[in-house]
Amino acid sequence: MNRTLPAIGMFTLLVFIIALNLRPIMAAMGPLFPLLQRDAQLSATQLSLLTTLPVIMMGLAALAGPLLLRTLGEIRGIAAGLVLLALTCVVRGVMPSSSVLIGSALVAGVGIGLIQALMPALIKRHLAASAGTLMAIFTTGIMAGAAIAAATAAPLADAHGLGITLALPVVPAVIAVLLWLMTLHSVAPANTQHPPATARNGRAWLLMVFFGIGTGAYTLVLAWLPPFYMQHGWLPQQSGYVLGALTLTEVVAGFVLSALIHRFRDRRRPLLVVLSAILLGLISLMWFGGAQAWLPTLLLGLGIGSLFPLSLIVTLDHAHSPEQAGALLSFVQGGGYLLAALMPLIAGLVRDRAASLDSAWAIMSVGIVLLMVMAQRFKPHQ
Repeated sequence: MNRTLPAIGMFTLLVFIIALNLRPIMAAMGPLFPLLQRDAQLSATQLSLLTTLPVIMMGLAALAGPLLLRTLGEIRGIAAGLVLLALTCVVRGVMPSSSVLIGSALVAGVGIGLIQALMPALIKRHLAASAGTLMAIFTTGIMAGAAIAAATAAPLADAHGLGITLALPVVPAVIAVLLWLMTLHSVAPANTQHPPATARNGRAWLLMVFFGIGTGAYTLVLAWLPPFYMQHGWLPQQSGYVLGALTLTEVVAGFVLSALIHRFRDRRRPLLVVLSAILLGLISLMWFGGAQAWLPTLLLGLGIGSLFPLSLIVTLDHAHSPEQAGALLSFVQGGGYLLAALMPLIAGLVRDRAASLDSAWAIMSVGIVLLMVMAQRFKPHQ
């Protein structure tokens, strides 16, 4: 470990705490859909924008990762991302109108994108030997934050109102930025030379499309699973608990993956296992509708919770230096998030025009089958 970083245990904890802040601003929207419809007059398509727009901005920020690394640096850039998230929460809490919600979604996406573009580069530069495990911890923290937000949003709104519920995530964001700056203020700056121009070969495009389609499953479920169950007669609180349970399952899957992934030099077998779980989960949503919710919750949670970190780990496998890791991850995440942003929007359009979201689940199922074919290309040391 680089001596300029704190002990690996403290750094791992910091990574996890920061990751907790990266999804509540999106995960709370689905359970709050009835309130947002009533108080902010949001349509289903507009609701989808509260997920789609942050994901688009995350993609653009990721594409600018090498530039951000040279201009802001890892420490200041991650701190800036947390500050943007905190400001977004405050503005939403004070003015929870449709225009403010949609506009702030763009700002939040920039903040999330800054952190997601710079954190992997920092990990790869200082802790290359533990990069796979730390990336799994990072993505697990992301899903844990989503689980907490999904499970608590509707009950908090019932008890304290929409404004306070939307503003509350400012607290962990402020705590995270203070801990980050206090702990890592003396870390050596990143190398500011231009990264190697290796991020746009054929394999990089394959990794980008793979990440994008896989993340599309995550953003689709995050945005539309609660409205799907409400459509089948569930209460908002109950639908939020389902999404919370699913994301908690993702957390467990992420921890298990971080403990076991070092045993699989060839990532193709675990990829096929987790993709099969996602496919069966989507099929079960279409088959059971509002019944037997435990089955799709378990399957999708285990599958998505493993696929997201595994996609980033596979990407890191193709980088041979910190600079190359930053460039490759910027391209893969940037293009991938832009692709993933389409799925919630498609679902919103479907929801405004049809009585069922089954068409969205079916489209995603075709994408997962495609990923199974693509995964066969990821042989070790290629």
